Amino acid sequence: MTSKLTSAVFNQGWHCNALQCLSPHFNQRPKAEVSLLVIHNISLPAGCFGLPYIDDLFKGCIDVSADPSFKDLQGLTVSAHFLIRRDGSLTQYVSCDDRAWHAGVSNFHGRENCNDFAIGIELEGTDDVAYTDEQYQQLVSLTQQIQLQYPMISLDRIVGHCDIAPGRKTDPGNSFDWQRYRQDLTNS
Repeated sequence: MTSKLTSAVFNQGWHCNALQCLSPHFNQRPKAEVSLLVIHNISLPAGCFGLPYIDDLFKGCIDVSADPSFKDLQGLTVSAHFLIRRDGSLTQYVSCDDRAWHAGVSNFHGRENCNDFAIGIELEGTDDVAYTDEQYQQLVSLTQQIQLQYPMISLDRIVGHCDIAPGRKTDPGNSFDWQRYRQDLTNS
């Protein structure tokens, strides 16, 4: 049963029910290992939701003149595997079998370069604005599907960006309800 569900949801690292928005900002993983899930947040401009700028950033075509806060994004090559918008809609930018560029300088239990072995999920949001019920529902469902496809990702290998880049990153922030998320994961 598990293999049927897994093969129906993922095809060569692509989630069959996600909108695909291809990013050029990826490369092959040095090993085929996928064993960590990293949760992030993003909004462009900060605190503004539902705009096209996240897609544009990950596609490498953001108009940095569109907002004064975008000047630091000039030439930035960044991506994630997934984005969950405020309404719960799911977009995928990079195959989970490939290395997306989401974690930056990072370390998990003494192992550096988390992009090498991690899947990155961005939640449209900020550190201090509550995430939506739709986002939690989609995140729980997606996490369970990822865990079926990549069984090395256990509950203790699901972290925030803040956990692998402390002092440098704070997302998904205090607004992320880890207790709710973990409880929903184990109860559904």
